[in-house]
Formats: sequence, C-alpha cells, structure tokens
Amino acid sequence: MASTFTDLGLELMATGENAGTWGTKTNANLNLIEQLTGGYNSQAVTDSGTPTALTIADGALTGTAQQRVIELTGSISGNRVVTVPLLTETFYFIKNSTTGSYTVQLKAASGSGATVTWATGEKTWKIIYVDGVATNTGVYEIEVDTTSSPGGSTTQVQFNNSGAFAGDADLTWTAGTALTINSQKELRLGDADDSAYVGVRSHATVSGSYTLTMPAATGTSDQYLKTDGSGNLAWVSPSSGGISTGKAIAMAIVFG
Repeated sequence: MASTFTDLGLELMATGENAGTWGTKTNANLNLIEQLTGGYNSQAVTDSGTPTALTIADGALTGTAQQRVIELTGSISGNRVVTVPLLTETFYFIKNSTTGSYTVQLKAASGSGATVTWATGEKTWKIIYVDGVATNTGVYEIEVDTTSSPGGSTTQVQFNNSGAFAGDADLTWTAGTALTINSQKELRLGDADDSAYVGVRSHATVSGSYTLTMPAATGTSDQYLKTDGSGNLAWVSPSSGGISTGKAIAMAIVFG
C-alpha cells in the first residue's frame, strides 16, 4: 500500500513502505510541520485578471499555502483575487502589503463559499480560517477585539484621535439622561455632499436650563411652532382673523 498525503501535504507512510528512506521522509515531514506551524511566505500577487493561487505541495516545502504567515506583496493596478486550496482546513495570519488602491479578495479555488476581502487602501493583517468543506470551502476572517483603553475622563464621549481613543470635556454622556454639548459648541447636520451644514447651538447666555419637546407629528402646511410656556412645542395655524370691510371704512374716516 502506497503512502498517502494529508490535505496540508504531510506524508502518511504505510506499513512496509519506503524501506530505507523513513529517516529522510520523516525529517521532511518534521520540516513541513515546522513550516506549517510558524513559517513565513512572501507571496507576490499577480497583476492580471488571473487569480494568484496558494498551493499545497505533497511532501515538500514548496507549497505557497503551507506557511502559517503569508504576506501578499507586489504592485497591483486593479482589484485582485487570491485563492486557497480546496479541502484544506487550517488558519493563517495574512497581511495585504500590495501597493495600489484596489481590493484583494481571498477565496477558495472554486465554489461559492464565504470570502474575505481587503478593502481599497486596507493594508492590514487578518486572521483567516479556511473550513476545508469538500463541497464549498469557505474562507472566514476571525474577528479580534483590538479595543484600546478609553481616553478622556468619565462620561466623556469617545472618538477616534489618530487611531487612538480620546475624550472631550465639552462632549459628555449622562447615562439614561442626556448627551451634553458644552461651551456653545454646535450639533452640525451636513448636506447630501457634505459641502455645507446646518448647525444648532445654545444661546451665549441662558438665564436658566430648559428643555424643548418637539411635537408628535409634522403638522400641516403654513403651520408654525408655538410653545405652551413649559417647553412643549406644538404646530398651530395662523389666526384667520383680519380687518373687516366696515372696520376699514370706519378707520379711514377717523384716521383719514
């Protein structure tokens, strides 16, 4: 019975086979195990419409998919595809180091299983799991929580400050109560192309805190907002009253 190979290329020697070469083949397997565990491969991505194939070489160290760490390199002039072998269940640490603002998609050599894509300009590491399902091999990104320590003080709203969390004393959240914007800073609502905005802010001097409660519906044409004196706003229609013809004549006689 001849030797067989695992999906990752390790040789499984049958009883009575490979007489006199067990040492060589075992050493080859051990070297391959070491490469599969922690090996590094710099893989140039083909700059054409042909996918770049990561491969398995049975019993050899030459397979480009037989490394734990893979760095995708090269200059690309369009969106590119990199394929992984079918029937191979494993995981990788893969970085997109290609140059050019295009996507790089990682998928199985055939089928319509799940894929992973580096977006345009996304030159990052991803942890990739390949499920090896025979009928439809899927490629998945293993999400890693990379949340950094919060910036700012307690109750301050967090925002991205050059890749790190930061806080602002003028932007705070009181749990269950309110989002507060201090120092007369604005809430800005941008237009469709972000070229202009409508800003809303407090008066420079407020005699006392108050809350305006918006109406429950949009109202009808020509209505205006009116407060009830307690901060509750409602849509109301303008008065239909006016000066009658008789009153107009009387006013004309009196006032000339």
